[in-house]
Amino acid sequence: MSSTPYTTAVAHPVVTDLTICIFSSTVSASTCELDPRIWHRIEKDLYLYTSQQSAWLYVALANEEELTAEDLLVMDIRVGEPPPNPSSGHSWESRPGGIWVLRSKFSGKIDQAVTEVDVLFGVDAVDPRPQWALMRSSLQLNAQPKVPVARLSVLHGRTKPRPDARAALRVREDGKFKIVQISDTHMVTGVGVCKDAIDAYGKHLPESEADPLTVDFIGKILDVENPDLVILTGDQLHHDISDSQSALFKAVAPIIERSIPFAAVFGNHDSEGIHALSRTAQMSILQDLPFSLCESGPEQVDGIGNFYLQVLAPAPSQIPSSTLYFLDSHSQIPSKIFNPDYDPIKQSQIDWFMNTSQAQRTARESGDNNNRFHLSLAFLHIPLPEFGDPHLSIRNGHRREPTEGPSFNSHFYDALVKGGISALGCGHDHVNDFCALLLQTQQDSNKGPQPGPWLCHAGGSGFGGYCSRGKKRYHRRMRVWELATNTGSLKTWKRVEYAIDRVDELMLVECGAVVDPSDEEDEDRS
Repeated sequence: MSSTPYTTAVAHPVVTDLTICIFSSTVSASTCELDPRIWHRIEKDLYLYTSQQSAWLYVALANEEELTAEDLLVMDIRVGEPPPNPSSGHSWESRPGGIWVLRSKFSGKIDQAVTEVDVLFGVDAVDPRPQWALMRSSLQLNAQPKVPVARLSVLHGRTKPRPDARAALRVREDGKFKIVQISDTHMVTGVGVCKDAIDAYGKHLPESEADPLTVDFIGKILDVENPDLVILTGDQLHHDISDSQSALFKAVAPIIERSIPFAAVFGNHDSEGIHALSRTAQMSILQDLPFSLCESGPEQVDGIGNFYLQVLAPAPSQIPSSTLYFLDSHSQIPSKIFNPDYDPIKQSQIDWFMNTSQAQRTARESGDNNNRFHLSLAFLHIPLPEFGDPHLSIRNGHRREPTEGPSFNSHFYDALVKGGISALGCGHDHVNDFCALLLQTQQDSNKGPQPGPWLCHAGGSGFGGYCSRGKKRYHRRMRVWELATNTGSLKTWKRVEYAIDRVDELMLVECGAVVDPSDEEDEDRS
């Protein structure tokens, strides 16, 4: 799927007309009499698959290079009451669904002409794409009241092409670099429902709209922390939703509005459901958005979204101070023994990580690198089996539910140890928010057991996902990571609903080495 909303791409499209076709359950949409060489269907049922009828927006496109002075172009679109006719002498024309189009002859320029039209759903829909304008009024379709409303989003003229070279991530002048990790937003099409919110004192709140609360929570934490990077660690979307694009836009809009670079990995629910967009399609949408650093990754590596980012030392240096790795942890798989069970990290991913981390290490050792310390972190959605290891020592935060991950251990954790990863951040288990260590026996060392990479949960941030265990409810939360490259340190804390201060602040790395803050007997935090 490309970033265009149409099934058939036109090189340099200009909109000449649009209409809505409605079909009954017994009449196929393929029987539409519109010329498929001109009319292009947006692949979203305007009833969101809730009716015996289906309704589709068709957009007539012409190629800019083939326009003549007699061709009529759509200059403006309105929805609802008939707008007053402009002084230009042109008249508004009515179309199905309460649509009004204003057309005029091609003047030789398309700067003011409509070049693309899309459909988003919900009263809370947003369009973070540059120069796109989402209409407030919804299409008049007589859909069921609970169906999220369909709204047109319109682009006039051409979007400015994204620069090939994206702005590099850089450590601040004080040597610090801050990451906010947001996990399990569980956005839906429409506002959704939150069933387990609590107030500041833990008192149960009645059911409410979910996604507006999530968007507000994300915005508040970003304003408090002002991070250099946001990392979305999966389940941006709830399962079985009817329009992935509308939900995905809501998850990233607060980040884009604040001009913060972001990266993302997928969770098990993101592409789950018969109407859900594939991971490939979602990654295409993400990659085209402002401030996105998302990548689909090498085709020969299993999954979508296996990539790495480097954080450079302060300008003008081109020396990396930190490397961040992102991996697709796949989805649930059928199992007769374990329910649920999940795909493990694949061998092709482990090989990619080992080759990449080794290449990075070699480049640092051979280059003119004045940095004493280099910190590497990794992020994925589903926790590795080691998160449930009985020997895991929780140093901070809480395990409030059993670890839910793959039953088969492909030993990616061992690769993280060899690759020099300081910490692994994940999501998935919404009410787990701990940071923990496994002691690793170094066979080539006489030092005895050494701390392995930190294993940290972010906790759930979305009000549309669960945040309770049994009858006990918890506040939504996010994890913050702060690297101090001058001293080779890494610390973390959480931001929690209603909490004014940082929660569970913990030093993870000092002088470039993982540190164990607890010399005493581990307390049972489970």
